[in-house]
Amino acid sequence: MATLKKYNLDGAEVGEVEINDLFVSAEANSQAVKDYIVALRENKRQWSASTKGRSEVKHTTKKPHPQKGTGRARQGSFVAPQFRGGGIVFGPKPKFDQHVRINKKERQAAIRFLIGEKIRQGKLRILETTAMDAPKTKRVVELLKKCELSKRVLFLGESTLIKMETEGRTAIATVKNSKHDNFKKSLSNLQKIEFSLAQNVNGYDLMVAKDLFVTEEAVKELERWLCGSACCSAINEA
Repeated sequence: MATLKKYNLDGAEVGEVEINDLFVSAEANSQAVKDYIVALRENKRQWSASTKGRSEVKHTTKKPHPQKGTGRARQGSFVAPQFRGGGIVFGPKPKFDQHVRINKKERQAAIRFLIGEKIRQGKLRILETTAMDAPKTKRVVELLKKCELSKRVLFLGESTLIKMETEGRTAIATVKNSKHDNFKKSLSNLQKIEFSLAQNVNGYDLMVAKDLFVTEEAVKELERWLCGSACCSAINEA
């Protein structure tokens, strides 16, 4: 098992945390990772841009000037694209659903690989907790300074898992974790410093982040999600 240094919110090293070797040794096809990132970016597009052609523009049908006798080029009406307020030539129209489907296993493999890359580069650190009594931006700034981080940083926090039993079946449900609220407010004035729940992280966020902070509980959540055998054992222990 690989070990990573653990820090508290004051930037002091308070121990080490073991992390699953599947993250450290994670490999993925570079083309598959690229396809996943491209699909994420494509799915963010709205495809709702719409323009009017000359047949849709509401305008007078009167000729701008007589057909002959003026020495000017003939013109049909003001809806022609060369006139102000006329129709748009080959303008964008709302398209059909352009959603790109992402294979679940490929998505997990890409995220596991990108997290592994951060570990191999020494860019991943463990945060003991994000719990704060009150929002305090200065405290987060001091944490970043002590860890010598100044560029894009992504913080990952854990969600709250509850065990539900219905008709003899056991399921794990996720509810909002409010203990991150003060921490997220502390980041609101810091540029390029982001926060996300571990279960909501995507490959694009991991790729653009220069450094990664993951809470100790979020590490376990990522292992349950991305490392198959660990997932089953964690649920059984819950």
